[in-house]
Amino acid sequence: MTIERRLAHSSFTLTRDYPAPVDRVWEAFADADQKRNWLGDGDAFEPREWAFDFRVGGRDIDEAKFHGGPVSRYEAVYTDIVERVRIVTTYDMWLDGVHMSTSVASFEFEQIPAGTRLTHVEHGVFFDQFWADGAGREQGTRGLLEALGRHLAQPA
Repeated sequence: MTIERRLAHSSFTLTRDYPAPVDRVWEAFADADQKRNWLGDGDAFEPREWAFDFRVGGRDIDEAKFHGGPVSRYEAVYTDIVERVRIVTTYDMWLDGVHMSTSVASFEFEQIPAGTRLTHVEHGVFFDQFWADGAGREQGTRGLLEALGRHLAQPA
């Protein structure tokens, strides 16, 4: 079988306002237990490898198997962290061991009267058979930001 070699680019910006102070939203990203909780490999996944090193140059790894489906692997490197202001990462995704994409993602935290405004900007390159998956990445990120909102709604 011949694999068609293609590249596709995708960018999106998502902004969410959370009724929680910046410190609380920041900790949801900076604290390993909280991040694991809201990212929640939960019931849809069988967790596998997990690593969390929240510092510039540190790496995140999250590998899980969808029940009855493929293995998803996320590997990120933190390239910039300004406490309670921004996080910038580069990350790669694999699906069943096949390199799917490389992305640059940023998270900006802004105090607003009602709590925190989180702005996520992402630029991705999708490889070969995954060339059309950019829209799915945005949809998946929307779901993660909704999960973060549910986490933040729980008592600290």
